[in-house]
Amino acid sequence: MSALPPYASPLQKTWYYSFRVICGLIFFFLIFPIMIIVPLSFNAQNFFTFTPEMLALDPAGYSLKHYEDFFTNPSWQQALWNSVTIAPAATILATVLGTLAAIGLSQSHVPYKSAIMAVLISPMIVPLIISAAGMYFFYSRIGLQGTYWGVVLAHAALGTPFVIITVTATLVGFDRSLVRAAANLGADPVTTFFKVQMPLIIPGVVSGALFAFITSFDEVVVVLFLGSASQQTLPWRMFTGLREQISPTILAVASLMVAISIALLTVLELLRRRSERLRGLSPG
Repeated sequence: MSALPPYASPLQKTWYYSFRVICGLIFFFLIFPIMIIVPLSFNAQNFFTFTPEMLALDPAGYSLKHYEDFFTNPSWQQALWNSVTIAPAATILATVLGTLAAIGLSQSHVPYKSAIMAVLISPMIVPLIISAAGMYFFYSRIGLQGTYWGVVLAHAALGTPFVIITVTATLVGFDRSLVRAAANLGADPVTTFFKVQMPLIIPGVVSGALFAFITSFDEVVVVLFLGSASQQTLPWRMFTGLREQISPTILAVASLMVAISIALLTVLELLRRRSERLRGLSPG
């Protein structure tokens, strides 16, 4: 939004500043419950509240022991290992399937594109508990329930719609004449895709992959239905920690996950700006 012009009326000035106050309050309402866990994760006591020492900013009230417990506790490390082995595999599968689906649906000759798109993005619309229950009954029949690949396939199904949406949005500004020019010069479809199309849609592909990774890394409902004890992921471990034993280590894990999410969102914003520059929507 541009700066307030000097000739603005009193009503315009009121709305100008009121709008910023409202946005600030909304931002505070959304962010404060998340950010409050960061200082709590440094609590020297095994409490989920601020101690008098912390409120007084006494160094004795702060400690890294909860982070130390996370990095040294075998159960937490196993959960972390499960998450970092499941999420990348699900991300790769979701990215490949979602990119191919988006490119296919972008073709003008594909019939019933709206219906197909609705089916492909349905995992984003259907309540997660229903999807998890359906996957449980289906995967148990084919022997994938309680297996590594069962969880990977389920997370890939949840992440694919995000890839489809981001890649489809990138393809909206794609110049189809480039593909035809490459074909006229003798390039086969595979070469055209990797040499012409892929470099231009890569911001959307990477953005969709990051969304798919976040979806898999943070997901807990489906893995509760489909996973076994050996596939206990980090969110699952946090959930059971809250339900069975109140461990402040959860705050340290949550703080680390918030930091990872901020880093990924920063990458997404950089990719969005790069995509706009490639499509000529913003100055270089």
